[in-house]
Amino acid sequence: MTGGLLAAPLAAEAQTEKVYRVGILATYPVTHSFDYFVAALRDLGYIEGKNLILEIRSANNVPERVPALAVELVRLNVDVIVTGGDGEVAAAQQATRTIPIVMAPSGDPVRGGYVASLARPGGNITGLSWMSPELSAKLLQVLKEITPHMSRVAVLWNAANPVKVRDFSETQRAARRLDLTVNSVEVKALSDLGTAFAAVTRTRSDALLTLVDEVFNPATFGRIADFAMKQRLPSIVGQEQYAAAGGLIGYGPSLEEVHRRAAAYTHKILKGARPGDLPVEQPTKFVLVINLKTAKALGLTISPSLLSRADEVIK
Repeated sequence: MTGGLLAAPLAAEAQTEKVYRVGILATYPVTHSFDYFVAALRDLGYIEGKNLILEIRSANNVPERVPALAVELVRLNVDVIVTGGDGEVAAAQQATRTIPIVMAPSGDPVRGGYVASLARPGGNITGLSWMSPELSAKLLQVLKEITPHMSRVAVLWNAANPVKVRDFSETQRAARRLDLTVNSVEVKALSDLGTAFAAVTRTRSDALLTLVDEVFNPATFGRIADFAMKQRLPSIVGQEQYAAAGGLIGYGPSLEEVHRRAAAYTHKILKGARPGDLPVEQPTKFVLVINLKTAKALGLTISPSLLSRADEVIK
């Protein structure tokens, strides 16, 4: 009898800790990048199975499925929805105007219509900006540094993504400053990729730049890298994982930092902060990864100055 009396308060105490339900919405298969998010939550005291339930919904590289998955997370009444990119942010915004949404990240959240401003987001959305329009110019500069005689660059991008429209416009502007001709190759779905590769070949370009989004993501990087290698095209993508997939250069905001900061936003919101009051952060750390093995296969010599600036060199 005594044991039962002692156990009851302990059981009641154990049940007092709130269990939070966090939704993750992604177009592509959730890769190790979200491991950083989960690890950061763990550092903040959230343990799966104890006080945290993760509801992961991936469209497995079929963007058309994302809106339905967003609705599913809303029906589960999750406490926060963490999104993997612009397509996911738009779908989550369409599905709910009340459940907090953390962007991890968005290419251009203001022009995308997700927040009123970076400083004062308003509404139920906040998180991280990828600064993708500004990044496009930097990618061209790095590509020009590697292939100084380059005069024509093919730009592979998703014209169905409103944010990428501005990215492409910034890329064109940067190309004019570098005296480069841009050959635009547009897709509107993953099924267009084979046709797009054929179009890139017809442009007779000297190099290939791909603008990251829900179509061009880590799940498709390998295909892009293989194509670029077969066509002997120096190539660059604004995400560090591209080089690990066999591409020549990956350069962009640190995925680890983005997802760890997304965890910090999630924590603040779970503790009562209003997303509309939390300013959207821009990346502070960029990662340059060069695949030297790919460079050698293409017959390219990477300058010592560029190698010295690289955060990682794959040999």
